[in-house]
Amino acid sequence: MSEAPSTESPADAPEAPRLEVTELVDVHFEDLDANGVLHNSRYPVLLEHALGAYWYARGWHHDPKRSASPDTLQVVRAMAITYHWPVTEVGKVAVRFWIDRMGRTSYTYGFEVRSADGSVLHADGTRTHVNLDPATFTPRPFDERSLTEFSDLVPAPATGAGA
Repeated sequence: MSEAPSTESPADAPEAPRLEVTELVDVHFEDLDANGVLHNSRYPVLLEHALGAYWYARGWHHDPKRSASPDTLQVVRAMAITYHWPVTEVGKVAVRFWIDRMGRTSYTYGFEVRSADGSVLHADGTRTHVNLDPATFTPRPFDERSLTEFSDLVPAPATGAGA
């Protein structure tokens, strides 16, 4: 890794305006590998902590009896990460996320892991979730309440010629 830290990302030039959320999450000493850098397996955990902080604050809970959302069984279908610059210290990092694509039964987050001040891009990627019916474990369309919650993170449709 001889290149300088990058502040660029494919997500920096969206086709349509998007709403983003940034959550500061902790990197702990035990998250670092023997080389003193954040282990690659910890990046998904950082994203999980950021998503959990966001959705739990909005009333989502994994227990359907305690959740404001009826769509409590969502599983990860796919995840892709590109690593740009290693995290080499314990402390806060900024996890920024948004929804790239929203379907009837699934959606895809775009995300970035950056330094706490946002100046260094450590990693970026996508993660796709599928909403499942708890009784059959088959894909189930999202409830209107869930779609309303997701709408804060979904890009507005493109406007203008050809839109």
